[in-house]
Amino acid sequence: MRAFSALLVGSLLSAGPALSQTVPANADTYREVIAHGVVMVLPDFEIDVAFKADGTFTAMKGQSTGKWRIEGDKLCSTPDETLMETCAAYPPGKKSGDTFVIPAPHQDLTVRIP
Repeated sequence: MRAFSALLVGSLLSAGPALSQTVPANADTYREVIAHGVVMVLPDFEIDVAFKADGTFTAMKGQSTGKWRIEGDKLCSTPDETLMETCAAYPPGKKSGDTFVIPAPHQDLTVRIP
């Protein structure tokens, strides 16, 4: 786990010019998200998302795939199915077992770190 955390923080610091050169305040949350994945809790169902250190993700038990990246204090993801990137700032200090809400234009999104 320490090696993975170091890899994530290292990638935040050494990535190209598109990424911030400082570690965001919510880097601890992103370490947990990448290590454990997330579950997006919707009114009628839940969507599991697993992140890999290579910048890819799978969701819905492998039915969806795509790429992810950290941009400043936001986690951005681009599903292969739509190629439309979305970005959201996750709150700092979250760990496995925590649930939080991400504000969104049409409906806020509840996220759980398993």
